Amino acid sequence: MPPDTLDEREFELINIVGAKIGLNQRDLSRHMDLSLGMTNMLIRRLITKGYIRIKQLNKRKVDYILTSKGFSEKMRKSMKYTLKTINSIGSIKNRLHKILSALYAKGERKFFIFGGSDLALLVEIVLKELCQDGYEVSHIEDPLKEKAEGTLLICKENYKNGGLNNNYVNMIEELSKDSEFLSMRGESLR
Repeated sequence: MPPDTLDEREFELINIVGAKIGLNQRDLSRHMDLSLGMTNMLIRRLITKGYIRIKQLNKRKVDYILTSKGFSEKMRKSMKYTLKTINSIGSIKNRLHKILSALYAKGERKFFIFGGSDLALLVEIVLKELCQDGYEVSHIEDPLKEKAEGTLLICKENYKNGGLNNNYVNMIEELSKDSEFLSMRGESLR
């Protein structure tokens, strides 16, 4: 790793210092679940790299301040993470489009969404874009108790499909079958 590159712990420390939480080394070590010695080493390394500086408040108390270089790195990584998230959502949306258009092509027009996650919202958006008219979307609280005559779209993590007699698609399982989606999740934030 190049000397100016931050590892995940260093970046976490920069985020904490940048949030102006005003913690001492002991608080930082507890907050990051690290030993006091490791926290001290990280702080010294970040000072050497020019990402943070120390301001002496009194004989025993110091304040950790993010430098312009530290702030720039925090913003750069945050931007990179945001762009990666947006790209990930686009990839998920494309995969959902393939799954749902196959159902629509088979003649499915009545959809029931189970789960209140962001995935459920994305499924509904894709259905709206895909099926301009002639389709129904409803939300369902309990697929075992409520009768869903149509296709049940499960958008809830760790849901066991036991007992479902009707037509259903576990959207999370379908997404996990896509190798492009799986490789996208494995990328690092460097």
